[in-house]
Amino acid sequence: MKINYQDQGPVTVFSVKGELSIDEADRFRREALQRLEDNVRDFVLDFEQLDFIDSRGLETLLWLQDRCAEMLGQVRIAACPNHVRKVLEITRLSARFECHDDIDAALRSLDQPGM
Repeated sequence: MKINYQDQGPVTVFSVKGELSIDEADRFRREALQRLEDNVRDFVLDFEQLDFIDSRGLETLLWLQDRCAEMLGQVRIAACPNHVRKVLEITRLSARFECHDDIDAALRSLDQPGM
């Protein structure tokens, strides 16, 4: 897994490439925790190049969402591939995460809650 992040104002955009699985979830959590400690409370997760996510990866997403909510922040998913969207639907997590077509749409949704 390769993670890049870029700050877009008060929002951090994580671009995740490869797999978000048991082998990589702790690394993702450490990187997110560092951003949270820097008072970032809103995240956009760019999954355009995410090939695979397992239960540990899903658990990590829920952890991030809970941590952001504690700080009155939010998590959005951008460019979610069909196979990842299907996993979110099967696990009923699609109700917990807003998915957007691209990063810009996800960023706009953070600017205007309830969009």
